[in-house]
Amino acid sequence: MEYKDYYKTLGVGKTADEKELKKAYRKLARQYHPDVNPGDASAESRFKEINEAYEVLSDPEKRKMYDQFGSQWQQYQRAGGNVNDFWQQWQAQQGGPRTQTRSFSQEDLNQMFGSSGGFSDFFESLFGGMGRRQTGGFDFGNFSSGQRQPRIRRGQDVEHTVQVTLEEAFQGTTRQLQWEDGRTLSAKIPRGVKTGSRIRLSGQGGAGTGGSQSGDLYLVVEVLPHATFERDEDDLRAKVAVDLYTAVLGGTVEVSTLDRTVNLTIPEGTANGKTFRLRGLGMPKLKNPDARGDLYATLEVRLPEQLSDKEKELFHQLRELRHP
Repeated sequence: MEYKDYYKTLGVGKTADEKELKKAYRKLARQYHPDVNPGDASAESRFKEINEAYEVLSDPEKRKMYDQFGSQWQQYQRAGGNVNDFWQQWQAQQGGPRTQTRSFSQEDLNQMFGSSGGFSDFFESLFGGMGRRQTGGFDFGNFSSGQRQPRIRRGQDVEHTVQVTLEEAFQGTTRQLQWEDGRTLSAKIPRGVKTGSRIRLSGQGGAGTGGSQSGDLYLVVEVLPHATFERDEDDLRAKVAVDLYTAVLGGTVEVSTLDRTVNLTIPEGTANGKTFRLRGLGMPKLKNPDARGDLYATLEVRLPEQLSDKEKELFHQLRELRHP
């Protein structure tokens, strides 16, 4: 069974991002599409290879599995091994039980996973049921010599990124998740989440095999940037505009927070860039949402624009007083 170098097929490097992959795929797909090359068997075969490569590399789960096992598969094959021995050896390396195994053919694979749908033997053997974007997997190398029963194994844990606004992170929110089979789930996003926070949904991950329990689903939070506030852990930072006269003579200025507006007292003679700490007006703490971080307000003194002749005269008088 020939190892497929999907990166080489698309003509991209192993660090190629989603944009590079899509660009390379579209270019090659247009070039080798059967409608553009009617009756050309070699172009049709190349078109299938391109689609297979993109199917794997554009899917984060498949790409991770391919990167992990693909090169090992290639090395093992070059050393004279075969597919069944590879999976049996890999299972032993993972600490799995050493069982007697039997070889399985492409017909066996088709019975387990359905027809290949145009994918190569390499694709089907490496991904199996995952080839149709299923989360669970099948344990190759664990067919007992007398029966075809899958090993009892807990389902895989799965990660999924969810984006929330800073306001949603402050207040808490929910997200409606939907699976390909139509199943839906309402997930609660607690107050105080940060970028990188992980929310565990027990039993909502990959399906287990042999009647075992499903894995867990982890929602990985990404808090989107905000136009006004910059977040620093549980603290917030914001710039507050103040006119020159208030900075010089003192006064009050309104400061907007995520849940209310407060008045900040400005002492006379306050310099531009002065930062004030407003206690308890930051983000809720994830493990103790009743407690909050602080808000740091940095003053931006705005100079008056389009001065009248009278105002200019007064400023000249002030300068004379300061520097006679």
